[in-house]
Amino acid sequence: MADLATPGRRPVNANYSSGPCAKRPGWTFEALKDAALGRSHRAKIGKQKLQKAIDLTREVLGVPADYRIGIVPASDTGAVEMVLWSMLGARGVDMLAWESFGEGWVTDVVKQLKLEDVRTFKADYGQLPDLAKVDFDRDVVFTWNGTTSGVRVPNGDWIAADRAGLTICDATSAAFAQDLAWDKLDVVTFSWQKVLGGEGAHGMLILSPRAVERLETYKPSWPLPKIFRMTKGGKLIDGIFVGETINTPSMMAVEDYLDALGWAQSLGGWKGLTARADANLKVLADWVAKTDWIDFLPVVENTRSNTSVCLVITDPAIKALDDAAQAAFAKAIVSALDKAGVAYDIGSYRDAPAGLRIWTGATIEASDLAILTEWLDWAFASQKAALQAA
Repeated sequence: MADLATPGRRPVNANYSSGPCAKRPGWTFEALKDAALGRSHRAKIGKQKLQKAIDLTREVLGVPADYRIGIVPASDTGAVEMVLWSMLGARGVDMLAWESFGEGWVTDVVKQLKLEDVRTFKADYGQLPDLAKVDFDRDVVFTWNGTTSGVRVPNGDWIAADRAGLTICDATSAAFAQDLAWDKLDVVTFSWQKVLGGEGAHGMLILSPRAVERLETYKPSWPLPKIFRMTKGGKLIDGIFVGETINTPSMMAVEDYLDALGWAQSLGGWKGLTARADANLKVLADWVAKTDWIDFLPVVENTRSNTSVCLVITDPAIKALDDAAQAAFAKAIVSALDKAGVAYDIGSYRDAPAGLRIWTGATIEASDLAILTEWLDWAFASQKAALQAA
């Protein structure tokens, strides 16, 4: 690499992974000292902690009182799969996809469930499909924030209030950092390891009364494994939504989630967390505006994520390279920053266009992002000089 002067400042926290994400500022293992380790999750203490996690989730997110909240296995993926296999098939389905996880749900519905009445609306990375074409007489499945594309829906205005179908929203990188329109959402899923920086393996499932009605009145024609079953004898299994989990949860991870929720409370709940994520996005947006070698992958400003920020290299000399060389150049920047110990895990997702993906959720400090931009400029200049010298 060309020998260019390195920036004089370093981020305090170099973790910019989009999942698992950075722990909250000030986190230490001391936060886990009250974990119910070695105790049954069905014991009084275990149930109390799981119920507290549900109650604080409702408070911090502002979930309506008549919505059910459950802790389920297998992270956000498990929560989404439970819903797709338990609820779909009652009516036609509109599937929306503009990044890899949305594409994954399309594959499940079309190729695994093999539903016949499915319409798919897709868009390239960096764009949204035409939301005006969605039919809310049908069930609608979509991601609120595309973690791998950095594209989010700007709001819930496009969702019909008088819908006949259910809206099923994968909100895993949106919850706690974006204004979810609860009155427009029937099913919401997310995981702990995103905006709150919690540990992996556990998912959250939130159901509106309409979603509960679907579960209690519709029985799929295919068999459901135990891990997907949310009803018994045509009635919702209430225990799932009061902390009686389907399988054994990690009480250590539960304690960590409780710690993160307490931190979120201290900031004013989701609004305080969102303000931090918005401020973080602004740091990068201000830098992009004055930097001629980089730009946002999302085309429209109000669809740009404030958590999973995706960037592409626009320098003419780099854009003139073939796709493989452009990807190699972006990876070289990521590698240089990793080696310097100032930014870990900021490469674009494997299926996304070559570039960078920087997590800016609430656990990230704006001051660290400001310092990171200096290192990004250094890494780009160094790698371009090395390329031109080769």
